[in-house]
Amino acid sequence: MNKNIWIFNHYAITPDLPGGTRHYDFGRELVKRGYNVTIFASSFHYSLLKETKKYNNQNYIIENYDGIKFVWIKTFTYHRNDWRRVLNMLSYSIRAYKVAQKIDIEKPDIIIGSSVHLFAVFIAYLLSKKYKTPFIMEVRDLWPQTLIDMGVSKWHPFVILLGLLERFLYKRADKIIVLLPKANEYIEKLGISSEKIVWIPNGVNLERFNIDMIYNNQEKDESDFIVTYTGTIGKANNLNIVIDAAKIIKENYHNIKFLFVGDGPEKGNLIELIEKENLSNVEFKDPIPKNKIVEVFIKTHVLFFHLQDAPVFKYGISSNKLFDYLASGKPIIFSSNAVNNPVKEANAGVTVPPDNPYILADAIIRLYKMSPEERRKMGMNGRKYVEKYHSIPVLVDRLETIFREYEKSKN
Repeated sequence: MNKNIWIFNHYAITPDLPGGTRHYDFGRELVKRGYNVTIFASSFHYSLLKETKKYNNQNYIIENYDGIKFVWIKTFTYHRNDWRRVLNMLSYSIRAYKVAQKIDIEKPDIIIGSSVHLFAVFIAYLLSKKYKTPFIMEVRDLWPQTLIDMGVSKWHPFVILLGLLERFLYKRADKIIVLLPKANEYIEKLGISSEKIVWIPNGVNLERFNIDMIYNNQEKDESDFIVTYTGTIGKANNLNIVIDAAKIIKENYHNIKFLFVGDGPEKGNLIELIEKENLSNVEFKDPIPKNKIVEVFIKTHVLFFHLQDAPVFKYGISSNKLFDYLASGKPIIFSSNAVNNPVKEANAGVTVPPDNPYILADAIIRLYKMSPEERRKMGMNGRKYVEKYHSIPVLVDRLETIFREYEKSKN
């Protein structure tokens, strides 16, 4: 008998949209292994800030995507991080809870709640009690600690609420999956046994990144050397530093160009900045679907990853885009104070301290002066690293181990 897996992830997407596809990729691999997978997600895109599905008179629709059932929930819209976004979270949680009980699909054998926010995890817990199934809590971000590290008072009512909810869910989860490599240290301080915690980081679907195609289709005109950033353009990325580095480099290296592919709250400010500085070596493009991101990598010589110096990264990072970078076979500039550094572990590029445009500019120039063979060797180190540690089948093996433990406990 096939096992039925329900996953509650407010921000889950399919690869025809921009963003992280962790649960789609996990789901597709689980379907190959004989599982039935249903993902409950909001169809209001968190980055594009727009509705991606059309509804008639219902608050949900069901689509089959590569054998995975996606239950799209219609949610409250928002256009910036204010109280409307909280309403969006609550509307997803309340409607997903109601829809899950009335739709005609296979009842769950295991329920996973993913903590993009804790309200989604809470309704996963409630449904696990109703259907008497194991409850797995997936911890993507540490709430409310992330808010506190970003400067929100620990006495703020919303922070207190999240803290109470966090402890409630940790105690009741049968297993806790963490994405950050040091998140277990935070959770164990709250009195949770280490035996409940399993590290399953983000990974990459290597089928999307054909190395021969990427390198064989490299643009023939090598006059421009392209440094690329993809993904969210937000405060945590502090991409002003890259603009400053571009200004420094422009003085002596006119053929080094910078490309930003993505969207976010800081994009408008950066565009204003390059216009003010008259930087012709910087270009912005709109986000593209995950299944087309390889088209960007084909035209890229170096990929750039930057996170501002902040205490929030002391438990590590598990970035979707970083693993996409590594899978591309292109060298990477890694700039972060995070406790883990996959680029350094893989010897797949250059590491520089965050928030320093002069050191960043030197690193870019150093890579520019390398031979294509040297850069390719770096990039291929990254590819081998993700093949070994972060490919989707490898990560789903770990998830399946959790499922098997439940089976053994029943017998």
